[in-house]
Amino acid sequence: MQLYKKLALTVLASSLGFVALPSFAADAGAEAASNYVKPNIQHESYGVLKVVVPITTDDKGVQGMKMRNIANGLKAVDEWKGKFEVTVVLYAKGLTLLKNPDEKVQKQIDMLRSKGVHFEVCNNSLAEQGIDFHTLYNVTDADIVPSGFAEVAYLQAKKHFVVDPMN
Repeated sequence: MQLYKKLALTVLASSLGFVALPSFAADAGAEAASNYVKPNIQHESYGVLKVVVPITTDDKGVQGMKMRNIANGLKAVDEWKGKFEVTVVLYAKGLTLLKNPDEKVQKQIDMLRSKGVHFEVCNNSLAEQGIDFHTLYNVTDADIVPSGFAEVAYLQAKKHFVVDPMN
């Protein structure tokens, strides 16, 4: 409740022309943390979930977010007695994820692969960008698909859910 009072005072001060930088930002995190509860799932086990995650951007923040989402999903599904089949399809600028990744990203990729996540690379994107797949991090010829875009559609037709968190 204290947070709401501070917020109301801030709004009032700003409407009167005062510029106030509230100190309650830290309080918001404390209040949110105090209200955190362990999930109380109310349905059966997750069962087998088949997911395809397209990566088409060279934005390291978006790439990292998608990798964290996959890792968090793997953990949750494991905790709730399910199985997660994840395929990451890299095309367009998404190939940059595997192009000279730093040590932190390499460890993330290796951890995901060790948990069964499969990374597929678009042959069209390789050709268009003049990239030899041998230069990409731990990519073999078995990881190459003709078209990343078509592969996403193919996997969706095979009952893989497309999960593309961008916002």
